[in-house]
Amino acid sequence: MTSTLLGGSRVLKGPQLKYQTACIAMLYWWMEITMTDMNRKIDLYDTTLRDGNQALGISLSLNDKLNIAEKLDEIGIDYIEGGWPNPTNTIDTEFYSRVSKLNLKAKVAAFGSTRRPGNPVHKDPFMQMLISTGAPVATIFGKSWDLHVTHVINTTLEENLLMISDSIAYLKENMDEVIYDAEHFFDGYKNNPEYALETLTAAQNAGASCIVLCDTNGGLLPDEFLTIFREIKSKLRVKIGVHMHNDSGCAEAMSCLGVLEGADHVQGTINGLGERCGNANLCTIIPNLQLKRGFSLITPSQLKNFTAASVYIDELANVTPDIRHPYVGEAAFSHKAGAHADGVRKVRHSFEHVAPDEVGNVRNFVVSDQAGSSTILEKLELIKPGLDKKDPDVKKLLAKIKTLESEGYQFEAAEGSFELIAREILGHFKEPFIVKGFRVIEEKRENGQVYSEATIKVNEEDVFEHTAAEGDGPVNALDNALRKALIKFYPSLSEVKLEDFKVRVLNGREGTESKVRVLIESTDMYNRWGTVGVSTNIIEASWIALIDSLKFKLMKDTIKQKQQQANKDTSVVVE
Repeated sequence: MTSTLLGGSRVLKGPQLKYQTACIAMLYWWMEITMTDMNRKIDLYDTTLRDGNQALGISLSLNDKLNIAEKLDEIGIDYIEGGWPNPTNTIDTEFYSRVSKLNLKAKVAAFGSTRRPGNPVHKDPFMQMLISTGAPVATIFGKSWDLHVTHVINTTLEENLLMISDSIAYLKENMDEVIYDAEHFFDGYKNNPEYALETLTAAQNAGASCIVLCDTNGGLLPDEFLTIFREIKSKLRVKIGVHMHNDSGCAEAMSCLGVLEGADHVQGTINGLGERCGNANLCTIIPNLQLKRGFSLITPSQLKNFTAASVYIDELANVTPDIRHPYVGEAAFSHKAGAHADGVRKVRHSFEHVAPDEVGNVRNFVVSDQAGSSTILEKLELIKPGLDKKDPDVKKLLAKIKTLESEGYQFEAAEGSFELIAREILGHFKEPFIVKGFRVIEEKRENGQVYSEATIKVNEEDVFEHTAAEGDGPVNALDNALRKALIKFYPSLSEVKLEDFKVRVLNGREGTESKVRVLIESTDMYNRWGTVGVSTNIIEASWIALIDSLKFKLMKDTIKQKQQQANKDTSVVVE
């Protein structure tokens, strides 16, 4: 045999021949993938609201879930799994009735299990709950590991196959689409490959639109994954998906390999949130496949929103963002002084594997003040279109934001506070009122109840107000007192409702002297906005965020009034 690929025209023998054969096989494999995968539709399936919510320390409220669903829809996720509806989980049950009013482009999936052993499918309450959600998609899991069949749910192998097929067929009759999650599939296949394959065949024959191979324990390694996936792929005729957990640290790698090997459906969570060590991180998988392998999974503009979405969802989940997350972490494109910083200044890709702006992140030289102006300009475009990054106001705003961020502020989930600062610097906002001071009294009485009272002093132009109010806790008391003082001047403040309140300790090593960041989410039934405050005093941090919340409402009212007046004036001129 002669070689022109690796060494010119010469005869290869022994190890050299084996090496060349392996290289040619790899080349053909790669050519096949790159030629067929570019235009292949890959379903992006997010389970942050269900699997991510099972992570240690996370408990998403109903509003959190709805807000996250909207954010997932914005960044191009195809399927959003809302949770497991059942009589004991009112949040997940209510989610499905509320999410249907959001007009999402993504398909909403209701999650559940196969019917119970010995329970007719039409009498199984969990089957009925799935159908009652009104969601177009049902995603159910079933047992693929014979160990779980006989020792966890305590039934027979034959009954388990009937549970899978009965459940899928019944849901298929009542819902648009059924996705089957083969739980513990890889462990089951390693233990009893014949039976594990039988469970997939049962799901396929019953009408599942996609069969998802799950590494539920998360202990699989990439070489094992490839071997098993290749064996299974040739034996199924329906769409195949992958759902990987990260207990071996390989979830994203195996998810990407699955897609390269032919999976048309990939599941994961934002930021890898999930039980134990977490799920496969979609914030890593999607950029990997799109930027490194040429898949058109989402639009470039949606990909540019990934960093903001990552921080936003961590904020709502009350999780400190991992600065070392690939692509979306604060440190992902940060460079300290020395060879790295010098190199990347000269040639960007000398120390960066992709351009940070492709995923909405920014390059940061730790010892300089570079980075961030492009992001600021994008946000300012909605306020004052056409600003140049060299504009003094842009530089002033950038400096202000960087100073506040160094103090612990975070604006990704506090757009209200950011817009107030921006409009003030641009001369588009004037303080509507001035708070001269406040006092909070906390008293625990003999009956065990804690009594909260707040007193504030406010100036509204030349009018001085001194009011007091009670509340359920110091922040609620402050909110009540402030509204009591202002509502006579600004009746629209009665429309504002505080939807959520989150506190994060920024540096626990300083104990009770640590700074805290308070994030408040507010709504007036038409709009929703976030504001933020930072202080070593939790009451002061809450107060800062609360003041911003009400100021933002008044600012938006003023803008709306000006627009209405401008429209009226235009109408008069036309007439």
